[in-house]
Amino acid sequence: MGELKHRSLVTAQERLRDQVAHQLRAALIAGELRPGSVYSAPGLAADFGVSATPVREAMLDLAREGLVEPVRNKGFRITEVSERDLDQYTEIRALIEVPVVGQITRTADRAQLEALRPVALEIVAAARAHDLIGYLEADRRFHLELLGLSGNDRLVETVGDLRKRSRLYGLTRLDERNQLLPSAEEHGELLDVMLTGDAEAAESCMARHLGHVRSLWARPEEPLVPHPQRPLDVRQG
Repeated sequence: MGELKHRSLVTAQERLRDQVAHQLRAALIAGELRPGSVYSAPGLAADFGVSATPVREAMLDLAREGLVEPVRNKGFRITEVSERDLDQYTEIRALIEVPVVGQITRTADRAQLEALRPVALEIVAAARAHDLIGYLEADRRFHLELLGLSGNDRLVETVGDLRKRSRLYGLTRLDERNQLLPSAEEHGELLDVMLTGDAEAAESCMARHLGHVRSLWARPEEPLVPHPQRPLDVRQG
């Protein structure tokens, strides 16, 4: 009996760590945690309304992904991604995703592609509502579920890791400039092209979409007013 209770406790702790890690990734991508800055686990825990332990564990998970690096006796520094890094991540994604989209266009049936339509619409709705976390989650699901139609799980994992490392910098700034919506609408356009069965046109559309995302990253930096962290919702369910 005691063993089952202990197992339940461990599961709950792991779930909280995963939730904290998700919120930290969202804050990184939205620009709320600044590259080069050092954050302590207790300080972040106070912002999220949780204890320091799951925050420290979540930051160690992010360190393994290359998103942060431990700083002895201080906390964790947000790793900086250079223009060269972003160019290389985009190049690798293009080498993978462009031909795979062509392959999927030739092999997927109409129902499989149309099943992604609600996610594409969700991306647009989130952009219109200025819901950055919703935008990021829907965008991630669209791209990874689309690539999943290839049947290659390792490929999906690789692109998922590249997305984490590139982090779609500056979404807050782009949202303030109303530049997220055009990028959001490209997901529906990609589906439309794929549904025609024209693999070459689909590859061109995907290449253009990735290039658009990279051009948005490259815009000059402007000061951002940090957004206060919302308390983490740790309700079970």
